[in-house]
Amino acid sequence: MTDGHTTSHLSSVQLQSLRQDLREQLEQRSRQLHGLRAQEQDSSGADGTWQELAVSITTAERTVAELSQACNRLAAGTYGLCAHCQGPIPFERLKIRPLARTCIDCQRRHEAA
Repeated sequence: MTDGHTTSHLSSVQLQSLRQDLREQLEQRSRQLHGLRAQEQDSSGADGTWQELAVSITTAERTVAELSQACNRLAAGTYGLCAHCQGPIPFERLKIRPLARTCIDCQRRHEAA
């Protein structure tokens, strides 16, 4: 549900750019995750690096999930809306931080708390 809010503050060119960036990042992170899982299967764990590998896999899984959720929000028309105030997140912020879920004002309030 979008409560009447949509990504209409973003132009079609901006949306296409963000969509492409998200897809590229998702593909890259998915390949990375696949490689880490293959490395995990090939590893005996004897060298003690299995903990580092497990942390890397968990981080990659979280990033893939966040990117997938961002793609879903983009498809639903809710991408680029602040999770707190439902206001628009500026394109410039999304371009730099494509997984941003809050506007700058709400992020600042959160960090100050």
